[in-house]
Amino acid sequence: MSTFSIFLVLITIVCFLLIVVIMVQNPKGGGLSSTLGGSTQMGGVQKTTDFLDKSTWTLATILIALILLSTLSFTGTLSDNDSKIIDNIPAAAPAPVQNAPVTPAK
Repeated sequence: MSTFSIFLVLITIVCFLLIVVIMVQNPKGGGLSSTLGGSTQMGGVQKTTDFLDKSTWTLATILIALILLSTLSFTGTLSDNDSKIIDNIPAAAPAPVQNAPVTPAK
């Protein structure tokens, strides 16, 4: 498996998890926090909101790090086979110029 495939799979997994965590949150105080009930439950609503907030920032940081590492890992150099293909492409010949007949001005 190439480094491109590894980074692609990791970035896809992190993106999916980030989407799930963001969709669970609700800016008005609802979402998963309101579904779990009041503060009388074990852990309470505040703990759930703190966990979702920290997991969002953590996943976003991991995503940015993966993207930066993936761009740093690709040097942009071509392999020997690729450079031969590019070297064998003939340059485009200039189009022939056709002179229009000149008519004298009256």
